[in-house]
Amino acid sequence: MIRRRELLEEIRFGPEGLAPAIVQDASTREVLMLAYMNRESLELTLERGETYFYSRSRGEIWHKGETSGNLQSVRSVRGDCDSDTLLIEVDPAGPACHRGTYSCFGVEPTAEGFLRKLYRLIEARKESRPEGSYTTYLFASGLDKIMKKIGEEAAETIIAAKNPSADELVAEASDMVYHLLVLLVERGVSLEDIARELENRHAAKSGTS
Repeated sequence: MIRRRELLEEIRFGPEGLAPAIVQDASTREVLMLAYMNRESLELTLERGETYFYSRSRGEIWHKGETSGNLQSVRSVRGDCDSDTLLIEVDPAGPACHRGTYSCFGVEPTAEGFLRKLYRLIEARKESRPEGSYTTYLFASGLDKIMKKIGEEAAETIIAAKNPSADELVAEASDMVYHLLVLLVERGVSLEDIARELENRHAAKSGTS
């Protein structure tokens, strides 16, 4: 939940009444763009859950994606340590840059970032249960079905690993990872939980002589 009143009181706008706003993909953690907000555009962003900025060249507020359809759904808004810069975490509906690229800085989602995005998509499928979705079918079938599929995909991955084709191994391993993500979502285990456990193991081994 965005702390609307506290944030509006906390942020210190500059001499022109503006504060820089860094927009970040909430799933991949990649920086998408830098724009500026005044108090009114920040209020609109907090109120409507989509990004609004202030155009210094046109002297007016603009709604990101209003004409292109590349809206940015806001996940969180917070200020930096000096309360003079905003960090906006969003779920982008399309490219952030007016040139049609994912980011204004020429970056693309990493493999790690895509796994986060896929995890959140699976979470959304569990919540909305759209008809015709295979993910919906798995959640509706229950835990035993999900675990059975992981077992099947693991066996197929092992078989693929014995064959010379790397493409086959990639395809089967992808199936296994997808079903494992479904299991994690079903059991409420996050990717951060897995990463934390691996970090702890690494730290424990590094600390031994």
